[in-house]
Amino acid sequence: MQSSRHDPGFTVRMADPDAGPESGSPGLSVVPRGFRQRRRNRHSRGLRGELMLSTLPGYRTRSDRFDDFVLDSAERLHDIWGKPLDGVRFAVDEIPPGLERLVADGSPAPMGSYAPATAEEGPVITLYRRVVEHACGSREELQDLVHDVVVEHTAEMLGVPPESLDPVYRRRY
Repeated sequence: MQSSRHDPGFTVRMADPDAGPESGSPGLSVVPRGFRQRRRNRHSRGLRGELMLSTLPGYRTRSDRFDDFVLDSAERLHDIWGKPLDGVRFAVDEIPPGLERLVADGSPAPMGSYAPATAEEGPVITLYRRVVEHACGSREELQDLVHDVVVEHTAEMLGVPPESLDPVYRRRY
């Protein structure tokens, strides 16, 4: 998912859920089937439409709402800072790599990571959705924590303290 609402130099790219480890293996392609393809439909009596209208709050999944929180936080920082954040990609992954090893060692799981720019692509700030959701109790806390994690890793990238990056860092509404 890429979004560029108002500034052509600013993009937010979410991690592609379809690009899994099985998609890169040669000679083996596993394509998960959706509900409509795998559900038996006897006598054409299947679902006739969507179960939930797109205007209702339950239509969006937790993953979609988390992506929106990341997008909102990234756009807020871009509105404040502008040019230094051009070319920065914000990604969302489910869990951090090597989570089992971290848990076995007793160390806390990271909520996000920052990868500096390479010759091929710009810097990438990745948030780990399951870890951040696990640390929160409510939706409001989740939105605040997502913003704090985005601010922390953006501040790490820019080399400034997080408090100077965003005036509402670590303040609960």
